[in-house]
Amino acid sequence: MSIIPPQILLEAYKSGYFPMGLGPIAEEEIGWFEPKKRGIIPLDQFHVPHGLKRTLKKNLFEVRFDTVFREVMQACAERPETWINPTILASYCNLHHLGYAHSVECWKDDTLVGGLYGVHVGGAFFGESMFHRVSDASKVALTALVARLRERDFLLLDTQWLTSHLAQFGGVEMGRREYRQKLQEAVRRERSFH
Repeated sequence: MSIIPPQILLEAYKSGYFPMGLGPIAEEEIGWFEPKKRGIIPLDQFHVPHGLKRTLKKNLFEVRFDTVFREVMQACAERPETWINPTILASYCNLHHLGYAHSVECWKDDTLVGGLYGVHVGGAFFGESMFHRVSDASKVALTALVARLRERDFLLLDTQWLTSHLAQFGGVEMGRREYRQKLQEAVRRERSFH
């Protein structure tokens, strides 16, 4: 199994690129992407949908950070088609070991039921993937991530592409030039995720 060197991965993120596995999961081919329209969630405009507000009030989940990073990635890959191939898994677990990749986890009765993972460089967090096994668990994880990024004065929450799911939280699209400017400002900031 190959691994993407961490310095290449981090430089790619700083330049606006990210990798994804291509083809069948058994293959290890990697493609690099820089969308013309970039999805972001402006941290000062994050919107909590009404139904999620009710879920949050019920306190159904315990939120943890970085306790089972590999398991979160593996759960994100549990779908009919996934871009999380063995190279991606190994590369991001290595980034996690080095302190650049993080997981936000929702637990219920000591069972992992939802979460997300991503990469942190400077004042930017690059969301990679999310999953849920219980309704709203991934949404609670996203809300916890945004709270943490706000507390630590991050500038950018990158979602790669904008989906209708992310739009309900205030996600927007940004053109490449504007995104690159925001990205350069964000990665120059010294910020700690923990």
